[in-house]
Amino acid sequence: MSAPPEAGWRDRAFVALQRALPTRLVSSLMFRLAQADNPALSQPVIRYFAQRYAIDMSQALNERLSDYSSFGNFFTRELKPGMRPMPADADALASPVDGSLSQCGLLNGDRIIQAKGVDYSAAELIGEPALAAEFDGGSFATIYLSPRDYHRVHMPIAGRLRSWVYVPGRLFSVNPATVRALDGVFVRNERLSAIFDTAYGPLAIVLVGAMCVGGLETVWTGPITPPHRRDKTPSVYQSMQTVQLDRGAEMGRFNLGSTVILLLPAQAARWSTNCRPGVAVRLGEALATLSLPA
Repeated sequence: MSAPPEAGWRDRAFVALQRALPTRLVSSLMFRLAQADNPALSQPVIRYFAQRYAIDMSQALNERLSDYSSFGNFFTRELKPGMRPMPADADALASPVDGSLSQCGLLNGDRIIQAKGVDYSAAELIGEPALAAEFDGGSFATIYLSPRDYHRVHMPIAGRLRSWVYVPGRLFSVNPATVRALDGVFVRNERLSAIFDTAYGPLAIVLVGAMCVGGLETVWTGPITPPHRRDKTPSVYQSMQTVQLDRGAEMGRFNLGSTVILLLPAQAARWSTNCRPGVAVRLGEALATLSLPA
């Protein structure tokens, strides 16, 4: 696979370094350190991180840094109730996270844009072609979560869980430099694709793991990784219980930053004029207007 044309030598060098690293091992070690319940170890790291990334703790349910006994608890901190209200319009698709839009638009058949001149298929992303076919010609949004962002993932619309797919993979960074320089990074990395049935048709919420993101979890399974599988065979799970989540309800979280990708079927969404690469979004911000199936 070739690098996108806009990737510079620094981007390519960063990717080369990642290729040489045992990313699963690095991520597993980072996860263990982040989850260590040791204030003497975690508090200096938490304080440095909060200052380095200008974290606004006034939005957190627990505002005092000293309340967090591990870096992991701090990183997945809960927000105060009402801090991210949902849109007043019942037909609005809400942003599921705080972050910045990497890409947003329509699928070209089953192809999703990663960066200028680079795309990948919905089947590769989801890991199950039959599920991915429901989104042919549909809409997508890719949202990158930086280290300073809130790292819980919420429902952009109400839905009932139908199935989910865990796809093993590498754990490359998903920062802008890597996205520019590594073709297919989102389909190379470990990920979880959750498929919901909604009033507007199927919805896929894809949580993409990344380097130093040592854990993916959902509200219906709890932690999914680690451990990180080394095979490449996707595992498809059917929901054996009713999991009905309202718009704005938490559906999962990352331990450290990563990317969320939304997929919607054809004719379901009309994107806001503000939906373009590089635009910052917040959980609950309206991304699109949804239409009921004909």
